[in-house]
Amino acid sequence: MTLPDPPTPLPDERRAQVVELLRRRGVVRVNELASELDVSVITIRRDIALLSSQGLIRRVRGGAVLQNGPVAETLGHGEPEEIAVIADAGQPQPTIGMVVPSLDYYWPDVIRGVREAAAASGAKIVLRGATYQAADERRQLARLVETGEVDGLLVAPTTTGDDGEELVRWLQGTGVPVVLIERAAEVGDYREAMESVVSDHVFGAAMAVRHLAALGHRRIGLITTRQSPTSVHVRRGWRQACEELGLDGAVPDVDTVDQRDPGWPKALDDVLDACVSSRTTALLVHSDPEAISLVERCRERGIRVPGDLALVTYDDEVADLCDPPLTAVRPPKAAIGRAAFGMLAGRLADPDPERPAHRVIIEPRLIVRFSSS
Repeated sequence: MTLPDPPTPLPDERRAQVVELLRRRGVVRVNELASELDVSVITIRRDIALLSSQGLIRRVRGGAVLQNGPVAETLGHGEPEEIAVIADAGQPQPTIGMVVPSLDYYWPDVIRGVREAAAASGAKIVLRGATYQAADERRQLARLVETGEVDGLLVAPTTTGDDGEELVRWLQGTGVPVVLIERAAEVGDYREAMESVVSDHVFGAAMAVRHLAALGHRRIGLITTRQSPTSVHVRRGWRQACEELGLDGAVPDVDTVDQRDPGWPKALDDVLDACVSSRTTALLVHSDPEAISLVERCRERGIRVPGDLALVTYDDEVADLCDPPLTAVRPPKAAIGRAAFGMLAGRLADPDPERPAHRVIIEPRLIVRFSSS
């Protein structure tokens, strides 16, 4: 006769089991608890966070110890080798999972900044690339979280639309410390901010407009790509600066496909036609590939850059390779990576659930080249 499976313990019963296991063993790793109690690593992380907030246990990397128990004292006075085995199970430095939407444009410098900061502290980075799709991002993140091998996450997720909002809620519920990179999001009934480090793209776009206005341009248009999460911030900064400076509003304001799309050549000609008909003399373009393609089309149509149309591009990934070299707004990518790692390291060092959320905003720079002179 096959015996029925034992009933699944209630949450309070499971947490009591966690405390009892700690009383018997002193230290238990997250993976071990998940396996013994037949629940997910995420569930155990949530239990540990709650028990820690109640003062019943103390969290350490990879697991938990009883608050003020004998092992907690050992952690302060034992030999270094014993501390490494007991507190960190042979992994004295954290392992950080990092998921970004691209590994070949914009994000390599952000990754470099993270790796520089991680190397200085001895932390390990596990990098994954995604595709600007919430489902793909969640798949990559779930693989990192469910193994229980990462202590925290650095991630640039999709945050808009139903899928993006669901992804943000899922991230918040993993029980793993998370810092958003170049993204911001709010969660919960009161729209509490998640921890984040972002470039001030609104400021960067406004800086480009002020630069062009200082050169005498009164009609400054905008081209953005609708696939980019940055476009909404660039547009906001452009509009604010145009309004503050009292610039002419009858100019192209286009959110279009990117230069790889079959519809790009027609969209590009439509923009240039609009520039000619509205007597627009300057454009802010997001991003570099679209700006370079625009310059090439201007040359084919006999439109001089910057004589007839001055250009500023946003990103400064390959702007200096254009002919002529393009004036560009350069987001502080490596600094973003370093700051994001530092914020996450601070969160790991202080797992207090009452610790307030931190948000860091870093300003871009304007690099002046020939296309706006």
